[in-house]
Amino acid sequence: MLRKVTTPTADPALLLDNQLCFALYSASLAMTKLYKPLLETLALTYPQYLVMLVLWERDGLTVSSLGERLTLDSGTLTPLLKRLEQAGLLSRQRSAEDERQVLVSLTPEGRKLKTKAAAIPGCVVEAAACPIPELMALTRQVQTLRQRLTAPPTPLIAS
Repeated sequence: MLRKVTTPTADPALLLDNQLCFALYSASLAMTKLYKPLLETLALTYPQYLVMLVLWERDGLTVSSLGERLTLDSGTLTPLLKRLEQAGLLSRQRSAEDERQVLVSLTPEGRKLKTKAAAIPGCVVEAAACPIPELMALTRQVQTLRQRLTAPPTPLIAS
């Protein structure tokens, strides 16, 4: 005899499609999948590409500044930098003013790679099939969300 399986009425707050975390997670996976073949032409992984983006924006940063900008700890960032250095795209050198600081600078080869990378954002915009102002607004919304989620909690004032 077959037993009829009944499921309780789902709580809307617990439906997968109502979860912001899942929407962000699955969109991130889709974005990374989109970037993979684009970055293969540059011989970069996605995290390496992010490092290069920061250095193309501002060369000669300290490892700690780079880590802050990318929200990566040194244990994650150091191996990335090591691989990029081995690929000849950047150099790491101790600061003359403060030996505790390591400066990260692009090599001529790393600067040249920027020209090849210039086509990537256009490919992403095309794949998103979304007007640029809408994508920029979405980017700002996600950045605001990240800031709110990482901000220290506001203490409650007892009345």
